[in-house]
Amino acid sequence: MRTNKFLILILIFILSTSVNCQNKDGGMWIPSLIKSLNIADMQTSGLKLSADDVYSINKSSIKDAIVHFGGGCTAEIISKDGLLLTNHHCGYSKIQEHSTIEHNYLKDGFWAKSRNEELKNPGLTATIVVEIFNVTNLLSQSITSEMTETEREIELSKNIELIKRSISKKDYQNVIIKPFFYGNQYFAFVTETFKDVRLVGAPPSSIGKFGSDTDNWIWPRHTGDFSMFRIYASRKNEPAEISNSNVPYKPRHFLPISIDGVAEGDFTMVYGFPGRTQEYLPSVAIKQILEVVNPAKISIRDKALKIMDAKMRVDTETNIKYASKYARIANYWKKWIGENQGLIKSNAVEKRKLYEVKFQDNVNAKDKTKNLYGDLLAQFQKNYSEIEKYAHAKAYYDETVLRNIEILRFSYKLDEIIKNNENIKRNKTIYLPEIITYSEILASKFYKNYDASIDENIMKALLKNYVSEVEYEFMPNYFIENIKKGKEDSFITSDITSAFKKSNITSQKEFNKLLEKSPENFVEAIKEDPIYIIAKSMIDTYAEKVQPTYITINKKISVLQRQYMKAQMEVMKDRKFYPDANSTLRVTWGNVTGYAPKDGIYYTPVSHLKGVMEKYIPKDYEFDIPQKLISLFNKKEYGIFEENGKMPVNFIATNHTTGGNSGSPAIDAHGNLIGLNFDRVWEGTMSDINYDMDICRNIMVDIRYVLFIIDKYADSRYLLDEMKLVKPKSKK
Repeated sequence: MRTNKFLILILIFILSTSVNCQNKDGGMWIPSLIKSLNIADMQTSGLKLSADDVYSINKSSIKDAIVHFGGGCTAEIISKDGLLLTNHHCGYSKIQEHSTIEHNYLKDGFWAKSRNEELKNPGLTATIVVEIFNVTNLLSQSITSEMTETEREIELSKNIELIKRSISKKDYQNVIIKPFFYGNQYFAFVTETFKDVRLVGAPPSSIGKFGSDTDNWIWPRHTGDFSMFRIYASRKNEPAEISNSNVPYKPRHFLPISIDGVAEGDFTMVYGFPGRTQEYLPSVAIKQILEVVNPAKISIRDKALKIMDAKMRVDTETNIKYASKYARIANYWKKWIGENQGLIKSNAVEKRKLYEVKFQDNVNAKDKTKNLYGDLLAQFQKNYSEIEKYAHAKAYYDETVLRNIEILRFSYKLDEIIKNNENIKRNKTIYLPEIITYSEILASKFYKNYDASIDENIMKALLKNYVSEVEYEFMPNYFIENIKKGKEDSFITSDITSAFKKSNITSQKEFNKLLEKSPENFVEAIKEDPIYIIAKSMIDTYAEKVQPTYITINKKISVLQRQYMKAQMEVMKDRKFYPDANSTLRVTWGNVTGYAPKDGIYYTPVSHLKGVMEKYIPKDYEFDIPQKLISLFNKKEYGIFEENGKMPVNFIATNHTTGGNSGSPAIDAHGNLIGLNFDRVWEGTMSDINYDMDICRNIMVDIRYVLFIIDKYADSRYLLDEMKLVKPKSKK
């Protein structure tokens, strides 16, 4: 027994060492460039495909099955009839919209038993990339070093529009041009956006969101985080508005599904639309995120979430109304906590400082680069020092007014509408009639899932926090007046209670009465509203005392960052650079492997259904599970999806992912779907700033668990019948 354990440890060491050698720097690579930059490394890591199999404009390739889902997630096409697979949390808001007390699809799940039962989702889109190409030279021909930053931006905008118009495309296609490497390069994307995307199936949240906030960003995970949709197109197989005459989309490519499973060391490729990373920040920026910005945002969301959670746990209707917004707020709250832990654990600031020493040495080695880039790091230090207090105030304003107190965000939106609909004639302010229409549209969305009692408690907690933490020079006059009067406590308690009672905007019924007024009287009533007065004081103070200076310094930092990126690519010749994520199509690859988050702890890379049962807590909203799933486990009724008598649930690998990769396919060496990306390990969330192979792991739903739930739990085998299931390992 000891010998076997020793051999296993040796094997794990060899595999992890091999992985580290193959793709230790991670990377989110542009698919059109992998033939020239990456294919050899990918094949060394285990890929059995050619570059053209991964990305091609001349033949069907994997890229044709990758979908930008709803603009914020990724999905993949898994059948010839446009069947889409994405995360449960990506489809969550649509599942919520279709849910009622009588038909609670969040609680019970939803499965269409025929195409006619698939549910339409106005506003939901699915975008497919047709072609990617570099347009940097075309864009930059008229850009000169003598231009001011404003002149440069104007010229770039003009050139972008000219290039968009010049690109040959079909009427239903779009062209998107985005900057890469902080504006040192530009790429164009020809896309097709489908607007008829229907809900096909989703497990109950007790499966799709199992572990909820406690397990979020944590390994081992045991979550069936998937949902299914279908793309519908016109009878010409082109994008079309929602219509009963539309038919299932026939894709250029769909992903076959491997039921062979994964093993330590297996190649994995994640293909999707990662949202945002900041891999090339200077050390001073990382330090500011770690010590100033993240702690502020974490503190604010922590208070708001506790108040929401207290009512959600005891009231079903509130749970339905607040489920999506709670998940959205909690997701990044916990992410920032893990990011800070990872940055500290990986010693990110000190490592970046060592890199900067090497960078500075390389710059100083040549007179030309020394003259161009010699003081970049010093300039970063100066500007980040100047912006720090403004960044701190901005974090508090954003999280308090624009994120976590809903009525203040609503007031902010109303203020925008009022400003945009002002018309000055003969020194008299006239409000356009459209102001009522715009406000009505805003209100219809806002009040649908609004609970004033929750928001009132959040407002009291967060404004108390605001008064104690924000620099006095950035405090709104409304707050200062109350503080000077010695009313700090009552202002944050009884005054807010009174404001909520007297306000006409905390109730949809009362707000609807305002909408019946003339535009001028409507605005007058809003401006006299006690909640709006508080919001307006905060909005105007931020706009006057924080925002202008923050924008000015941040623009300087942006210019420095572009120069710094250019300088790194010029002088750091031993480094291969990939662009930061910007919600465009990317490929990343790695290998299935466990990891050791702490001394004496090693996590294997696969979790199983047994772990779900071990975490099971009856009637707990995070860890309750359906009785049918328990029965299937007890009977070991796993069908063809089991492995050695166990049901795999999730697995981890070294792919470099971020937000936006939710729903991305995990693809094996042969181009088959093996899993569904949905998360990262907690410490590894710092990969947005500092990717570290020893710490960073992405978390995926094992595709066998998805198929098992569809087949055995949901009794929807007909969906499996339209997929292509394969066993590539058995062919070896």
